[in-house]
Amino acid sequence: MKPRPLILALASAILAACHSTTPVEDYAAFVNPKIGAGGHGHVFVGANVPFGFVQLGPTSIPQSWDWCSGYHDSDRTVIGFSHTHLSGTGIGDLFDVTVMPTTGPTTPERGSEDRPGSGAWSYADRTKEVCEPGYYSVPLERYGITAEMTATARVGFHRYTFPASDNANLVFDLENGGCWDDVTDAGFEVVKNADGHVKAIGGYRFSTGWARNQKVFFWAEFSRPSTQFSVAENPNNDSERGRVRKPVYGYYTLGETVENEQVLVKVALSPVSIEGARANMAAELPGWDFEAVKADARAAWNKELGKVAVSGLDADARTVFYTALYHTMIAPSVFNDVDGQYRGADDVVRPGDFQNYTTFSLWDTYRAAMPLMTVIHPERCNDVTATFYHIYEQQGDLPVWHLMGNETDCMVGNPGLIAFADNIVKGFDAGLTKEQIINAMTMTATRPDRGQDLRMEYGFIPADLYRESVANDMEYAIADGALSNAAAFLGNDAVAAVYRDRSRSYRHFWDPELQFMRGRKVDGSFTEPFDPIYSRHETSDYTEGTGWQYIWLVPHDVDGLVELFGSREATLAKLDGLFEAPDHVEGENASPDISGLIGQYAHGNEPGHHTIYLYSMLGEPEKAADRLRQVYKEMYFNDVEGLAGNEDVGQMSAWYVLSSLGFYQVEPACPRFWFGAPNLPKAVVKVAGGTFTVTARGLSEEKPYIRGVKLNGKPYDLPYIEYKDIVAGGKLEFTMGK
Repeated sequence: MKPRPLILALASAILAACHSTTPVEDYAAFVNPKIGAGGHGHVFVGANVPFGFVQLGPTSIPQSWDWCSGYHDSDRTVIGFSHTHLSGTGIGDLFDVTVMPTTGPTTPERGSEDRPGSGAWSYADRTKEVCEPGYYSVPLERYGITAEMTATARVGFHRYTFPASDNANLVFDLENGGCWDDVTDAGFEVVKNADGHVKAIGGYRFSTGWARNQKVFFWAEFSRPSTQFSVAENPNNDSERGRVRKPVYGYYTLGETVENEQVLVKVALSPVSIEGARANMAAELPGWDFEAVKADARAAWNKELGKVAVSGLDADARTVFYTALYHTMIAPSVFNDVDGQYRGADDVVRPGDFQNYTTFSLWDTYRAAMPLMTVIHPERCNDVTATFYHIYEQQGDLPVWHLMGNETDCMVGNPGLIAFADNIVKGFDAGLTKEQIINAMTMTATRPDRGQDLRMEYGFIPADLYRESVANDMEYAIADGALSNAAAFLGNDAVAAVYRDRSRSYRHFWDPELQFMRGRKVDGSFTEPFDPIYSRHETSDYTEGTGWQYIWLVPHDVDGLVELFGSREATLAKLDGLFEAPDHVEGENASPDISGLIGQYAHGNEPGHHTIYLYSMLGEPEKAADRLRQVYKEMYFNDVEGLAGNEDVGQMSAWYVLSSLGFYQVEPACPRFWFGAPNLPKAVVKVAGGTFTVTARGLSEEKPYIRGVKLNGKPYDLPYIEYKDIVAGGKLEFTMGK
């Protein structure tokens, strides 16, 4: 969808006015967290710190696809403020431990708009909403209460300003999770002072959904004591959805409040225990200074956002860039207690001498978000490697889509293997031995499930035996290529050769007559009928894509793809055809994820994110630059609908961040970044070796093409830059021209 000119003009004027007095170091001032909160962006809106366990923000009544994050710009209902949320996913889960301030009587249920007095929900006054990194505030119209919140990594901090009332409460909702999530067990523990007043509340919420065995524990403290904490069971008893009658609603009674009285609540989370949550609060948020915690949260964001200092942009462009950078740091999320204990993939609590993480949307993020992390967050990468390895030990393979210590097995291929291998070739081995690394990768690549048994038996995945066969096999081939590269890096040439050969399994799907990758049956015949713009969600030969899009899913073997076409010229002609094909998808049940179309190139979904860079790899960088600039202009803008598709836990934004710098890692576990089209006049990136400064001299609408490159002052004639040269620090200078 195109930007709305009037809205963008007003936004630019407001931002320009605000930024004229804003210190450059306050990078958070350039973030608009609501970019992507409309359309199908599914982004988180609320308060958190970079990579924090807690994402504290509003949760709405609807539980459908566009509410996967609990928030959508089209809706202003609020059932409460939950402490965990996802950002940019296509499936909903979490929304654990929801708190809602109320006045007057309420009923223990989610409620609905057609019954205004039901539940504890309220409309939010979005005209007075404030959303910025580390802080969120909105008035609740039903109660006349203003809600504010901020956070540390493991603690959510609420401040509620009440009207005068004789029946004020804080409602704790443990029933309602995110969309497909259902509570299976829950409970409260009440801790009282010697005088009988409630001192604190502990509790837990176990649920099943996308994460099939999710466990969250909490500890809550209050600035104002209560004489009563009562509980109520959920009204539902639906065994088919896993719901059981439990005391899932808690009422912390405040009684009378005076006009503008403020009540503060701290809620700490733990994946381990109530005591773990209590210890997390004692370590991270022992006091009650809301403004100080809010300032600390903003400082945490400024520290991370400041890792890329850009200049020479107008207000809107800067907002788009820093919001993208912000979105890349919502996850992965820390998933352990301050003492290192964590809950493993096998549901066993263990001590840990590393920072354990969760929320790995790896089918998406192995393409750009994880490589970006290796550039600007090297201090976290060994912990990510360690997390992956321990997941392998506990569940038998490297992660696919890991959430709250659970393997969801969502999406296709072995994406965790790809990210793991990429970390290895960049030096982030977490102290593992070569044997441990090779074993983790090869055991993952030969585990006889998720279609790999068929692939090992037939050499490819037959379409008549397994759905989405082309997508599954081609993603496995990419993982094999990454494994081969990592094995070669570790000096194991034998393993490298085996998996290099396996990485070419995609050739089984090549139809030389039509020049598409097509599903092939056990008997060798192609599936019929075939339409390259047809999609059938979850039941075709492709995953969230069409035949046009899956031609190009061989980033690990571009030379091999050229060999199939017969020449570089033929490959380029077909690539041109991708962008010239009809810009729509056929099929009654077409995948809604195929969005952001330029011809059949779909920027709104991840499998195509490398495709434009094939122009650079094939020797026509000007065509890459033209298409990249088209994507910058049409797919990213400062508006609630400013993303072309699901944010997908940072991938959509990471593509923009890396591409704007002028380069992108196309080949997984091959640490080189191909040049494209810089979108920033200047950026200073903090890296392990100091700073890496990228300049695009003369960049303008009239001069969009790279016409010369210098690295550290010397002419540079390669079409890519090595990872080692980026992280060593130095200067990369593009000379732009017509």
